[in-house]
Amino acid sequence: MSTRIALLRSVNVLGKNMIKMPELALAFEKAGYRNVRTYIQSGNVIFESGDESGELLASKIRELITKKFSLTIQVVVITPEELEKIVALNPFVKNPGIDLSKQHVTFLDRDADPEKAEKLLAYNYPPDEIVIGPRVVYVHCPDGYGRTKFHNNFIEKKLAANATSRNWNTCLKLLEMCV
Repeated sequence: MSTRIALLRSVNVLGKNMIKMPELALAFEKAGYRNVRTYIQSGNVIFESGDESGELLASKIRELITKKFSLTIQVVVITPEELEKIVALNPFVKNPGIDLSKQHVTFLDRDADPEKAEKLLAYNYPPDEIVIGPRVVYVHCPDGYGRTKFHNNFIEKKLAANATSRNWNTCLKLLEMCV
């Protein structure tokens, strides 16, 4: 069994796509996943499964959520090792004095197409900054995520990829929970 992290997009946001985390965890367990744990109410699930690919697991979890909760939710599945690498490669946290509460990571369901990534990087919305990494976009928004133009929908549209965003503290907590 391998530990995986499922990141569900737009769950329990502004009263939409409501799923209670205990019910979600139970649905995962009934589907055969083991050691299921959730973190906060925004659709973060750590679980153990066989060695299926992240893409296959994401598909199975989307189907599970559709059947159980009658919702169509995008899902990105990563391994703890991938999350560890994403955390280690974050270029913004290396800047002295950076406010980590203004740091976010947009997780992608695939690597960014280089041509689309180049176009995305051409957008300039100071003071916000982005850096594209392996299957992620690092977003630093000093005025807050609610004010950035580099929000999840924008990135998803420009890269033509399914995506879901998490704040930096959530990324660190998920990694901690995998240990």
